[in-house]
Amino acid sequence: MCFKKVLKFTCFIFIFLNNAYSSESFFLMLKNSKVNVRYGPSFDHPIKFIYKKRFLPVEIIDKKENFRRIIDHKKNSGWIHISQLQKVKSVITLNDIYIFKKPSKFSKPVVKAKAGRLLLIKKCEKSWCKIETGKYLGWTEVRNLWGRN
Repeated sequence: MCFKKVLKFTCFIFIFLNNAYSSESFFLMLKNSKVNVRYGPSFDHPIKFIYKKRFLPVEIIDKKENFRRIIDHKKNSGWIHISQLQKVKSVITLNDIYIFKKPSKFSKPVVKAKAGRLLLIKKCEKSWCKIETGKYLGWTEVRNLWGRN
């Protein structure tokens, strides 16, 4: 009798955690400089639009077989084949931000990045990320960035 209760409880926990995990969204980035976004999750669906920006971060909000439903920082959405996505190493600035020499607001500003700028992440520590954009390298606060898990 006790074994059945333990088994039922274990099954309940497994189903609950599996559903909770699958409903969470996460970020990936575009692998290529030309990526088709489709109306549905197959190659039979027509192309909705084409991204022409490599490393653009996108939020994964659904999945079906080898396709992922994505949404970008401008709220555009559609379906992309998983082969066109990779682990996220980039972010988009939400506002105009300063990039600092060190991970502190009191360090010397290196450059000001405009809203919507694509930044490549080198590493992150606590609430700061070391990023690269063009020929500039420095640190910025995570709270100003879109696309980081």
